[in-house]
Amino acid sequence: MTILSIQSHVSYGHVGNSSAVFPLQRLGAEVWPVNTVAFSNHTGYGSWRGVVLGAAHVREIVTGIAERGVLSQCDAVLSGYLGDAEIGEAVLEALQLVRRENPKALFCCDPVMGDYGCGFFVREGIPAVMREKMVPASDIATPNQFELEALTGIELVDMESAARATSILHDQGVRVVLVTSFHPRALAAGHISMLVSENGVLHSLETPELPLSPRPNGAGDLTAAIFLARYLQGAGAVQALELTADAVYSVLERTLEEGKTELALVGAQDDIASPPLVFKAARRFLP
Repeated sequence: MTILSIQSHVSYGHVGNSSAVFPLQRLGAEVWPVNTVAFSNHTGYGSWRGVVLGAAHVREIVTGIAERGVLSQCDAVLSGYLGDAEIGEAVLEALQLVRRENPKALFCCDPVMGDYGCGFFVREGIPAVMREKMVPASDIATPNQFELEALTGIELVDMESAARATSILHDQGVRVVLVTSFHPRALAAGHISMLVSENGVLHSLETPELPLSPRPNGAGDLTAAIFLARYLQGAGAVQALELTADAVYSVLERTLEEGKTELALVGAQDDIASPPLVFKAARRFLP
């Protein structure tokens, strides 16, 4: 499988392509990374150096790949942190180029916009382009709970509200919605859940919430990448959810063991490739 991954890049730490490319490669994917920013580190540190590379850069790199005559080999486009709203347009143009050569190519949109505790952390215009253009164009969308609420205007408090929110994306044409972090009111303390909806059928699973402080950035990027890879490998949405949860939990567990503030991707690489198969998803039936 071959994935065109259009995301941010940091030299120190693991977010965006710096979180996605190596795990994808460990899962057997050929990855063509296109970077939307080139930063020293992620912005959560409060200071960083580097530049937003811009839509023109993305278009130039994608054009160069297209000139190699290889876009027919691309099985999926993965997008994450954009940098600015115009980059969203460049991602959609890249998707059109890929699908011209391979109409079956999937688009997995990780609508990176913000999270609880910090709110929106992207530039003005990005939430609108995510909501109006990028998510509706995707086959797979991987928002966290904050982002799904921002996309739909629905507060997620239970499985019923989650079903209403995911159904909005399904009505727009999204085949699979993976909610990468879901905290319904009934969730037991010390746990975190993930939810997948495929054509309106919901499954979820719970994992312990590890005492990571601060919680490392990049886990959402890692989750989207692994889920896409497993889905491309033929796992259904439910099995892909289970494999992804196992791998990401293993990475976070290793991060805690090593006392790191950045994801321990290298130390946990074997568990990414061959996860321990601990967590099982259950179908959620609505009243």
